Amino acid sequence: MIPAVSAADAAALTALEEAMWRSETRFDPAFQERHFAADFVEFGRSGRTYTRAQIIRTEVQPIEAVLPLPNLRIRLLSAELAQLTYDSQVRYDGIWQHAHRSSIWSRAPQGWVMRFHQGTPFEP
Repeated sequence: MIPAVSAADAAALTALEEAMWRSETRFDPAFQERHFAADFVEFGRSGRTYTRAQIIRTEVQPIEAVLPLPNLRIRLLSAELAQLTYDSQVRYDGIWQHAHRSSIWSRAPQGWVMRFHQGTPFEP
């Protein structure tokens, strides 16, 4: 039986996911190295696929996202694996874009690392 997510894990995972939407952490190389798994892959809202190396090399840019993340849900897939789902609301060039999001995080010796992320656009 898969245990329920603990309050400590829920708080840690929420903080990490939200950090991906803050410029000061999202574009910090040390943060990225620590929190993206070696085999990380993303299916972006744009439809493009990104590797860990591409994500870490992303150019610094301002991020204007709604936080806390709307409709955030966390479920354990195993004792060491969690899925977070939520809706993102982010303004790019003055236009609000929305996406259903899903991230898979696994527990590693250094803490939680993101293994997979996907964004699917939607209109509210």
